[in-house]
Amino acid sequence: MTTQIILPKLGFSVNEALLAEWMISDGAAVAAGQPLYAIESEKSVEEIEAPVSGVLKILSPAGETYIVGTVIGEIV
Repeated sequence: MTTQIILPKLGFSVNEALLAEWMISDGAAVAAGQPLYAIESEKSVEEIEAPVSGVLKILSPAGETYIVGTVIGEIV
């Protein structure tokens, strides 16, 4: 089963965020709870953990700004 990685909403007024870095390489195994990526908004930087274990497929590169709710990757 595939789990989509969706850019989360960090605050009430935050509608987009910078995907600062992927902490796991594309195609690498990831464990649930492991830091997966970091996002940066105008007010904070936050590390987001993997929701499930599996293999990461990156769909959106780091260094770009994305709208909240964008699917940025998948764990298969």
